[in-house]
Amino acid sequence: MIFGRPGSGKSTFALKLHKATKLPLHHLDKHFFEENWIERDYQEFLNIQQALVDQEAWIIDGNSLKSLEMRYGRADTALYFNFPIGQCYWRVFKRLFDKNPEIDDRAEGCRETVKMDLLRYIWRVPKRVALYLDFLRETYPNVRFIEIKSKRDLKKLEQEFLK
Repeated sequence: MIFGRPGSGKSTFALKLHKATKLPLHHLDKHFFEENWIERDYQEFLNIQQALVDQEAWIIDGNSLKSLEMRYGRADTALYFNFPIGQCYWRVFKRLFDKNPEIDDRAEGCRETVKMDLLRYIWRVPKRVALYLDFLRETYPNVRFIEIKSKRDLKKLEQEFLK
C-alpha cells in the first residue's frame, strides 16, 4: 500500500511498481470520487476498498485516513511518501500543466484541479497520519513500514522494488 501527501509521487511510484510486478493497481481517488469531484457514499467506498484488500495481491495508492487501518492491516508493505510540503505543493501545481498521461488516478469526469481544500489537506496529512502510525505499527508488526522523505530515499526504494 502507498499513502502520503498529495503531490508526493505516490501515483507515479505506484505505476512503476505495477509495471515491474504486474500486480493489480488501484487508485483510491477513482473510487472515492464520482464525476466532478463529488464524494461517493462513504459506506459504498468502504465496501469497494474491502473488496480490493480481500484480493490476494494488490497495490493500492491513496490516503483515506479514516480507512487506513483496513488497508494497512492487509498489506505486507506500507510505503509512506512524506516529502517536504513545499515539494508537494510544487508538484500539485506542476501536474496541472504536465500530467503523466499513463497515470489514471481520477474518477471519470474529474479534471485535474487545485482547490483550497486540497492545499489544506496537503498541510494536514503528516499530523493526521502521525496520530495513526504508532498504533498501526504496534498493531501490525508484520507489515514492513518504509517512510520516503527524500529523493535519496526514493532512489533506494526504486532500486529495491523495481529490479
